[in-house]
Amino acid sequence: MTRRTWFLAGLSTAAASCSRDLRPRLNVWNWSSYVGPETIPNFEREFGVRVRYAVYESNEEMLARVMGGNSGWDVVFPTSYLIEPMREMGLLGQVDHSRLTNLGHLDVPFRRPAWDPELTWGVPYMWNATGICYAKSLGVTAWADLWRADLKGRMTMLDDPVDVFGACLRKLGKSLNTRDAADLRAAQGAAVAQKPLLRAYINAEVRDQLIAGDVVAAQLWSTTAQQALDESDKLAFCYPAEGFALYPDVAVILRESVRRDLAHEFLNYLLRPEVAAGVVKGARTATANGSARALLPEAIRNLPTLYPSAEVLARGEWAASSSPEIQRLRDRLWTEVKSA
Repeated sequence: MTRRTWFLAGLSTAAASCSRDLRPRLNVWNWSSYVGPETIPNFEREFGVRVRYAVYESNEEMLARVMGGNSGWDVVFPTSYLIEPMREMGLLGQVDHSRLTNLGHLDVPFRRPAWDPELTWGVPYMWNATGICYAKSLGVTAWADLWRADLKGRMTMLDDPVDVFGACLRKLGKSLNTRDAADLRAAQGAAVAQKPLLRAYINAEVRDQLIAGDVVAAQLWSTTAQQALDESDKLAFCYPAEGFALYPDVAVILRESVRRDLAHEFLNYLLRPEVAAGVVKGARTATANGSARALLPEAIRNLPTLYPSAEVLARGEWAASSSPEIQRLRDRLWTEVKSA
């Protein structure tokens, strides 16, 4: 949306660990807790294949592995703002729409998205937003609350430069997609000022700390936050008053893949409404599949954490790609924040 790891054990199969298994294999690398418990096993049974399935915790982790073009993975799930740079680096293979007969199930906003209007390079999968998961007793409403001295040592921020600088920029009244170097330096200043108050920069792993009460406020992706809320009635989630980031994650086929036919079968399988709905039910995600959302029970379909109202969404800002210069500057400033 790091995020999203408890399904991994359930997804490992005896077949996948058997070196003599002669079934065709597909290598899928995804965010943690981003499929349902039966998503992968059902695909294996239906198509007579085995899936090597593993999880990562950040875009940076995924990108570092695949940049060499020899990672061994076939399908990965970058966030939308990485589609353009990954395409420019020659990492993505084009998708063949003739093999994706279920594309029509996508919700209207995801059929011609700004990051890939023709859906040439991938298929919108799930989407999420960044907000604050917190103990109900705190009454948190804004990013500014995460600079409160009384919460020192009991709050966390995501280990993600886009999200941390995004929160700082919105707190300062700036767009999270700014291409102004001065804005980014101001955001860095806010992050440095906040750092002594933080317990850690941490992603999905903070979920269990929130449930246990060791952390009382955390910048967190909405999907991971919903998983925490499902486990504790002492937690709440807010979309900060200053505005927040919206992120679609995209299923792509890497250019290096030698299993393109099977990879297309997998993407088309994920587009089935019943499959996408199963992911939402099992992993508490927000689907880009309009037909799948219609299949969901009302109690899930209207969860305000996963599917905020139009009024709340109006405060959101879809994260966009940066220019190479701004990307390099943000990376350098982030390194300086982490080492400060």
